[in-house]
Amino acid sequence: MGNYRVCLCFIRRFKMSKEEPPPEVKDAFIKYTGGTSANMTAEQLRSFLVEFQGDQTASLADAQRIVEHVLQRRHHVISKLTRHTLTLDDFYYYLFSMDLNPPVSDQVHQDMRAPLSHYYIYTSHNTYLTGNQLSSDSSDVPIINALKSGVRVVELDLWPNSEQDDIDVLHGRTLTTPVEFVRCLKSIKENAFIASPYPVIITLEDHLTPDLQAKAAENIKETFGDMLFFPEAEYLQEFPSPEELKYRIIISTKPPKEYLRSKNVKGENSSSDDETDDDDGVDTVCFYLDEVYNSIGLQSESESSESDDSDYESYATGVSEYKRLIAIHAGKPKGGLKEALKVGAAKVRRLSLSEKAVKKATKSHGMDVIRFTQTNMLRIYPKGTRVNSSNYKPQTAWLHGAQMVAFNMQGHGRSLSLMRGMFQSNGGCGYVKKPDFLLTVDPHGKVFDPNANLPVKKTMKVKIYMGVGWNLDFERSHFHLYSPPDFYARIGIAGAPADEIIKKTDIKEETWSPVWNKEFSFPLTIPELALLRIEVYSYNISDKNVFGGQNCLPVPEVKPGIHAVPLFDRKGSKYSSVKLLMRFEFS
Repeated sequence: MGNYRVCLCFIRRFKMSKEEPPPEVKDAFIKYTGGTSANMTAEQLRSFLVEFQGDQTASLADAQRIVEHVLQRRHHVISKLTRHTLTLDDFYYYLFSMDLNPPVSDQVHQDMRAPLSHYYIYTSHNTYLTGNQLSSDSSDVPIINALKSGVRVVELDLWPNSEQDDIDVLHGRTLTTPVEFVRCLKSIKENAFIASPYPVIITLEDHLTPDLQAKAAENIKETFGDMLFFPEAEYLQEFPSPEELKYRIIISTKPPKEYLRSKNVKGENSSSDDETDDDDGVDTVCFYLDEVYNSIGLQSESESSESDDSDYESYATGVSEYKRLIAIHAGKPKGGLKEALKVGAAKVRRLSLSEKAVKKATKSHGMDVIRFTQTNMLRIYPKGTRVNSSNYKPQTAWLHGAQMVAFNMQGHGRSLSLMRGMFQSNGGCGYVKKPDFLLTVDPHGKVFDPNANLPVKKTMKVKIYMGVGWNLDFERSHFHLYSPPDFYARIGIAGAPADEIIKKTDIKEETWSPVWNKEFSFPLTIPELALLRIEVYSYNISDKNVFGGQNCLPVPEVKPGIHAVPLFDRKGSKYSSVKLLMRFEFS
């Protein structure tokens, strides 16, 4: 008989446990039914929705629909003759259902009849780029994706093509490849109103010759036809409302004459659209690119954009139609920032500032910025050194009333998750009404002071019960090679500086269904602009903690009560199964 050597390897086992309803769910079920062995009727469910969940609009019909959905999904009950009540497990299933019990409404509910300047607008930067700002491809695909996600402001940089007889879209003075202007316009038309019926604004950065400006006008009119919003007068005295502009396309750019007389137009990163930017980092990048262009015999953007006043006569005849298309005028300020922020009674306009410039502006002229944004548009865009398509924190711009906080949609990161969180508001329609305090003037003519010390206005209590679904959406070895994950959650507030904080739960070891039962309290001075950040990680003692999902909820939109909170990956795509059960209370 042969001898056999046996090796035994001991590892932590993958154990799956059936999650139980949290004690508070059981207590609520007992309170509204009389016992865990009882069943919940539609009438009792309605009482729970109104009293416990704070949904004062919940009707008996709403409760009956919920009961029917749950019974059909769990028990395949469709007959009206069978029972229409919920067991404790049915009730728990409903509470943990992402579509039946979400934390934020998917319906437009704000007043959409105010001027456009009264809204934050979901805005993209260099929308056509597929990746970084220097060498990625230009395409209509990211434009389509942005529109489908609810973005309402699309940016296109217009340049003559290599033959100088047609128009390309690309990030000028870089190595990005072009995409045809007409193709971008057609894709905008086909996808503009899939996610939202409210207007799409196209901001143009124009580096075209007069004949190509005329051609651009022709392309725009042929593509959009009656969808285009034409202002009756050359300048608007007040912006129309999103409701008035439903299913309309709006063009925003500088009037052509201003482009002609700009002697050194340089593209947005120190640009025709960069009215007051003095961003140090851009010059270094552009100098490097000038060297690249010169080495391969190409003309740089600054060289190709210069025009002589002698061209003006032919220019004026060729672009009158182009100028007539501009509904939201952008203009280059004269006399510095203070002058640029002056509010004129005769016309409303758009001003663009880099993230660096807006920091300076809000520090030195914060209340002037707020006054300006009560009637005019302010667009903020990433500084030129963000060549990897990263983003910046949007809170300062929002706190000062900036409507168009333009973000690179090509990347990912916490800043972009905040932007996505903000625009979950108002049914995800891409327009969010600014808080009243940013739109009013007191009897003494003063506007809101963003630097004032404010008292706590509202306290938000957040309880995270548990999480499930990672075992369905991830490989078993994704978090740890030989063991289940060790999950913990980070929960915090992004918003006004006084409100920002991050807190953490305990680590729950070796489980795919962590139960935390942890409550946090967040006092808020400006709850109107607060975002609730939620991130889940698996702790790793020897390496970097492993990301397990995120969400960002706009605090004013969060429903009180117990709700199922879906989690998203770093790119903003929702996981199929990963979700948290949480409770929200306000006082």
